[in-house]
Amino acid sequence: MIKRQAFKYEIEPNGKQLKFCRNSAGCCRFIYNKALAIQKENHVAGDKFINYVAMAKQLTDWRGDESLYWLKEAPYHALQYTLKALDNAYQKFFNAKAAFPRFKKKGCGDKFHFPDKNQIKLDQINSRICLPKLGWIRYRNSREVIGEVRNVTVSCSGDRWFISIQTECEIESPIQKSKTAIGIDVGIVQFATMNDGSFIKPLNSFEKHQKCLAKAQKKLSKKVKFSKNWAKAKAKIQKIHTRIANVRRDFLHKITTAISKNHALVCIEDLKVKQMSKSVSGTVEDPGKEVKRKSVLNRKILDQGWGEFRRQLEYKMDWNGGMLVVVPPQYTSTKCPDCNHTTVENRKSRALFKCVSCNYENHADTVGAINILERGYRLLACGE
Repeated sequence: MIKRQAFKYEIEPNGKQLKFCRNSAGCCRFIYNKALAIQKENHVAGDKFINYVAMAKQLTDWRGDESLYWLKEAPYHALQYTLKALDNAYQKFFNAKAAFPRFKKKGCGDKFHFPDKNQIKLDQINSRICLPKLGWIRYRNSREVIGEVRNVTVSCSGDRWFISIQTECEIESPIQKSKTAIGIDVGIVQFATMNDGSFIKPLNSFEKHQKCLAKAQKKLSKKVKFSKNWAKAKAKIQKIHTRIANVRRDFLHKITTAISKNHALVCIEDLKVKQMSKSVSGTVEDPGKEVKRKSVLNRKILDQGWGEFRRQLEYKMDWNGGMLVVVPPQYTSTKCPDCNHTTVENRKSRALFKCVSCNYENHADTVGAINILERGYRLLACGE
């Protein structure tokens, strides 16, 4: 099988290289926003969608414009890839897989891409990499890069810059040594509950840093906007957000690795997190009910990272020779696993499940995990 993997490292640029990274990220952001603005104007005029090939021809004119001379400082392939990224964003929107593309904001997700592998030289022994126009740059070599280098992405997070090296290698189809199967019911009180009754406690990364974040945001509100002290306070907030994301990602990587290595079949629910965490504030004419309570619940749902948990499980199960089955979530918490009687009355409370038909009793999350595993078996057997 073909295994594609990304290796992310923090880079140590000098002053000149740091300036180049900021300028290149700014050029890519400018091209993305300019192309998006043209697409919107084109749509308002009633014309057809401009594809990548036609838009790439305009890129040559933009780089030749004397008023946009600074675009020549950025790598040409990186600017081309930005237009491809916008085209992909539109295709996902047309296929109802993503929201409509939005304009990029300075300081949020600054990055640029080197798609040509022939222009990339990696020297792992000396912990350095050579990139077009950037030259040799050192990185913190925390682990070995495995496979053939395909492309590199340079990105900014807070006040630090990183490179993500995507590789590709051919390996033998993995064989999962374990023969066990589990159903997983994700939640807020317990992050994940297994069908055997075991569970994983939630990390609640945002909740742990919430007071610190609120304090930093209060200090920012008292600063003069765009002053030096305002910039320092904003950088501190960005640092807290980065730590929250890193802690959550590390937690998810550890538990998904353990699950994928120890089980041959994993069944989870197909949760629509975006709909579950939707605001109920309503409008002035039709205000929502229990808005504050729902906002707290939404914040806790988003703090768990269920979408990232599913994404990591998908590729890690493939890497370890296992299988991930995603099942519909309807009635998994109200169906009795013993007699199949389904009613809301079976769920006595958040934690207690007691069937009104056969008096079967168990923890509600465990019952959900049992039903998820049973539904996964049925999907594999007959596609139902």
